[in-house]
Amino acid sequence: MSAYYERNLPHWQPEGAALFVTWRLHGSLPAGWALAAPEKAFAAVDRCLDRAASGPLWLKDPRIARVVVDSLHYGETDLRLYDLRAWVVMANHVHVLWQPHVELYRITTALKTYTAREANLILGRTGKPFWQEESYDHWVRDKDEAERIVRYIEWNPVKAGLLKRVEDWPWSSAGIVV
Repeated sequence: MSAYYERNLPHWQPEGAALFVTWRLHGSLPAGWALAAPEKAFAAVDRCLDRAASGPLWLKDPRIARVVVDSLHYGETDLRLYDLRAWVVMANHVHVLWQPHVELYRITTALKTYTAREANLILGRTGKPFWQEESYDHWVRDKDEAERIVRYIEWNPVKAGLLKRVEDWPWSSAGIVV
């Protein structure tokens, strides 16, 4: 199931590779920023998202965070789209590490379409975009890189200064979500 396609960013999904994927809320970056940069720019964009200083912060609403978390689990257990390795829902973006069983665009389309519809219902919004159309993805080269990515994902709330202990963030594979 090796796949390659381009939108604003190139998306390459080598056969059998795990993928680190990030998507964000529509309008979550200040004007002039874009998640269409090479990997060096990813860190700068992620720092900006972690500050959550501009744009919508709808994922801070526990009802909406719950929709995203439940959808991630549903995509793994019921739809069997991927094996979920690590994930975190921040105020304006989501990071995941998964082993896909289908093409990435099928996964992100299913998750983003459903969660956008549900979140917009909760927010009383209609006909407005919820997620930024493009997602960032990176295929994982080896086991060591996968472990670094898991730490990066699960420690994201601590790095953003939201808490001191990784296990205290309820919207993460490191936290306790019931």
